[in-house]
Amino acid sequence: MTETAVLAEAGTPKRRPRRTAGAGRPAWSALVVLVAVVVATPVFAVVVDGLGSVGDTAPPRGLSGMVLTTLLLMLGVAAGSLLVGGGLAWLVTAYRFPLRNVFAWLLVLPLAVPAYILGFVFLSVFDVSGPVQTALRAVLGPDVWVPDVRSLPGAVLVMSLSLYPYVYLLARTALSEHASGTYDAARTLGAGRGRALRRVLLPLARPSLAAGMALVMMETLTDFATVQYFNVQTVSVGVYLVWKGTFNFHAATQLAVLVLLFAVAVLAGERALRGRARYHRQGGRGQGLQPTTLHGGRGWAAAALCTAAVSTGFLIPVLQLLGWAVGGAVKNPGFLADPRFGEYILNTLLVAAATAAACVFLSVAVAHGVRLSGGRFVSSAAQLTTFGYAVPGAVVGIGVLISFAALDDALEAAGVPGGTGLLVTGSVLGILYAYVIRFLAPAYQAVDASFAKIPATLTFSALSLGAGPRRILARVHVPLARSGIAVALMLVAIDAVKELPIVLLLRPFGFTTASVWVYELARENFWEKASLPALVIVAAAVLPVLVLVRQARRNETPGKASA
Repeated sequence: MTETAVLAEAGTPKRRPRRTAGAGRPAWSALVVLVAVVVATPVFAVVVDGLGSVGDTAPPRGLSGMVLTTLLLMLGVAAGSLLVGGGLAWLVTAYRFPLRNVFAWLLVLPLAVPAYILGFVFLSVFDVSGPVQTALRAVLGPDVWVPDVRSLPGAVLVMSLSLYPYVYLLARTALSEHASGTYDAARTLGAGRGRALRRVLLPLARPSLAAGMALVMMETLTDFATVQYFNVQTVSVGVYLVWKGTFNFHAATQLAVLVLLFAVAVLAGERALRGRARYHRQGGRGQGLQPTTLHGGRGWAAAALCTAAVSTGFLIPVLQLLGWAVGGAVKNPGFLADPRFGEYILNTLLVAAATAAACVFLSVAVAHGVRLSGGRFVSSAAQLTTFGYAVPGAVVGIGVLISFAALDDALEAAGVPGGTGLLVTGSVLGILYAYVIRFLAPAYQAVDASFAKIPATLTFSALSLGAGPRRILARVHVPLARSGIAVALMLVAIDAVKELPIVLLLRPFGFTTASVWVYELARENFWEKASLPALVIVAAAVLPVLVLVRQARRNETPGKASA
């Protein structure tokens, strides 16, 4: 159908059809729906098996304790991250103090240290055999009381220090955006700085704070290694322990459904915290929230608070890992020549690269299909491809096993002996499939954001000139969206490097990645041996953190960065 025909139909009195640039491309619409089905199938398989097996098997021991522990951990980490992240965001936005501009981006760096790495470094310092308790016993006697580090409060503290940057970034952006006009209005009406913060800025920042807390709670729910270091058994850990310990498949799926319910509750809670109110940034710029200069001791105290957050969340762990790595190399020159190191790092890089390539390829295809096909159904299917990021890795891993077990049964019933023959679940392909489900969301969001910036008139023009969908993709869409594609590749690769539960559930015999190696060594207190692969993971994770910092600085209101 030509553009002229579309305009002619739009002028009829019946109705005005909403058509996009490439409406009527069923093949691309089918591709988008197919990707959505492939992503959603394992999660729906978990729900069907878990709910269908209720009553057939007894729930695992200590289920109520796991549920309560999970709830307390999520709430504790959310509150701690809000206190630290929100407080630091207000500090660097509302006040001027020594090194404020430097701390504004340094405070994001703890995001580069996964909680399971920060956790075992924390234990090496504060546990019974660590230097802190050893020094206390030497000074105050062997019977001195010290709170148990391997506990729920210890896990809450470590995870809060690792995850607070999520709240910090979103809160600081919200304060910068909304302070420009609303704060001026509140001050003009006679409100003091404290009252303007409580009555104006905090309510306006509520959606951003809710989103940050939701991210923190989702990361806490999906955590697998950190909680085990601190002897905290959550529902996510229970899925793995039941599956690997008792081989009770149906009990594991029931726990996986419970984990999924926690994830749904977090998302629903985030929407409830936002409320029905809508917040919009008005045009024009006032002076906004002008930083107040803190002089003397108050200024240095503010700098000390920022230093403490950066040091405990990033600097001290990295220095400790470097010290272990250098010390191990000095004691044993062959420490760095461990043949497993190269093998495991290579496995990690290959899986991360393959996952990134697959996720970006599918994201580009889905975004291109939505651009050509349009329609609410196709757009809804595209959004369905992103929900895997909100599903914990343990649930995704169980879902992949269920899906391919069902496929094997179907193939055998159809006369194919052996089904797939463990082609997927007995190889790295199962890990790649689970990774694509888990990490397609960040890739699609980055690619879709770049596609949204491409004017629809360019696609119209290419179609009117006779270009086909594949040529438009290669000659128009991909070149114009290359920045988003590059960001998507990097974000997915780094997420894949850090992922742990999926590999533990699905890895074939003899296959190990850097994250699994760090987890296994740290669990046995071989901290020096875990230092080198941990440093590799941290170094890789710094890259997307720097991208976040750069993007946040671009979004700042002009004039706010100056000190």
